[in-house]
Amino acid sequence: MNPMYITFGLYLISVLVIGLAAYFSTRNFDDYILGGRSLGPFVTAMSAGASDMSGWLLMGLPGAVFAVGLSESWIAIGLVIGAWLNWLIVAGRLRVHTEYANNALTLPDYFYHRFGAKGQAMKVISAIIILFFFTIYCASGVVAGARLFQSLFEGMTYTQAMWLGAGATIAYTFIGGFLAVSWTDTVQATLMIFALLLTPVFVYLALGGADEMSAAIQGVAVTTGKEYGSLFAGTTLLGIISTAAWGLGYFGQPHILARFMAAENVQSLKSARRIGMSWMILCLGGAVAVGYFGIAYFGAHPEQAAVMEGNGERIFIALATILFNPWIAGIILSAILAAVMSTLSCQLLVCSSAITEDFYKGFLRPDAEQKELVWVGRIMVLAVAVIAILIAANPDSKVLGLVSYAWAGFGAAFGPVVILSVLWKRMTANGALWGMISGAVVCVAWAEWANPALKAAGMATMYEIVPGFIACALTVWLVSLAGKPDAAVIEKFEKADADYQAAK
Repeated sequence: MNPMYITFGLYLISVLVIGLAAYFSTRNFDDYILGGRSLGPFVTAMSAGASDMSGWLLMGLPGAVFAVGLSESWIAIGLVIGAWLNWLIVAGRLRVHTEYANNALTLPDYFYHRFGAKGQAMKVISAIIILFFFTIYCASGVVAGARLFQSLFEGMTYTQAMWLGAGATIAYTFIGGFLAVSWTDTVQATLMIFALLLTPVFVYLALGGADEMSAAIQGVAVTTGKEYGSLFAGTTLLGIISTAAWGLGYFGQPHILARFMAAENVQSLKSARRIGMSWMILCLGGAVAVGYFGIAYFGAHPEQAAVMEGNGERIFIALATILFNPWIAGIILSAILAAVMSTLSCQLLVCSSAITEDFYKGFLRPDAEQKELVWVGRIMVLAVAVIAILIAANPDSKVLGLVSYAWAGFGAAFGPVVILSVLWKRMTANGALWGMISGAVVCVAWAEWANPALKAAGMATMYEIVPGFIACALTVWLVSLAGKPDAAVIEKFEKADADYQAAK
């Protein structure tokens, strides 16, 4: 009858009930994948935010700030700028252009129809990129969930925790599809902001005030020889660019772009942008504060540091269990599971839709009935989840490391393609295809070979999204200039753009 277990259990039951309710509202594959394009501004905003901010928000980012200091908050700064530009430039335009692109339900299907419906290679390549990087991304969610369950339940092995954490997410995604994911995201986003705003306040109060906190951080700085309180300490201009470049990833994340595609209309996205950006700034600020205030707390109470188990990514879990009444701690820690489940569920759904819409329906069963497609989609959710669990089987996996790799892959492969596809009517199918290939290849090559070589030579490394994004953008531009899109493609673009301009 541990209060933490009870509140945790109630949370898990509530998301499963939401999944069951969504099951009865799912009538066809369009409903299962995009909720019938019926999301209002509040659900759109909260769902986009929650699906974006995975377990790294409550584990990876606070852990990075706890280990290094405020210089790691350039990640948060870059993300805020990137997200705002994504809402401003891409969201409304993509909502309109996907309707003109044969009412595309997935990003590969959008690319295919946007450029004249004659490039099967584009649909296949983009779907393969999604499956490759999202399976790694899903694995990060499984790792974060396993760490949480292992922390809460004494004696539980990593493997048991991994299956338990993934099981609940798989269940409601399997049952309810996009509506279940979006409705639960709204609940989960509320939990996340509650936890991230409340925890730093309680750390501040526990330390006794600003002077005590400053003294504690200074004491740790003297001991470790680090400067925790500066945005520029211990980093370089290249390091800042590399860290802030996380913001470039927003333009290519299929699970976030799907929220824009599912919005009710262009007008609703304006309200969604205001709600979503407010939520995001508060959450990221809270996550940075948890890591920074955690330095002070464990500096002042070194005898309690054992609860961290030598892993900085446990800082939020440690502070919640130490500072809060068990009933409140259960709610606070449910926020980590909420962050994990919200992102993992929509990633599973995007992978499922890529396989079902772009491979199964596109090549094997073009005339498949809606009910058949829904069930194939559900089976694919299970298949992708199992692969992600196998990748996450290593208990030493780092949440932030897995997320950064997948985030860079999507940003580099799809970001410039998405931006230019809604802004530049001169863009060609070949430009889009070779752009996404070059972005993905350069990103992987830089992460696997260039950065290790630079590190071995004692030189500064760079986050792989930067060279990958540049390579993709240049390739799209140069290849598109070497060819010319069909007149029908340009005409369709102009109609969609005119509709957007009239609706915004």
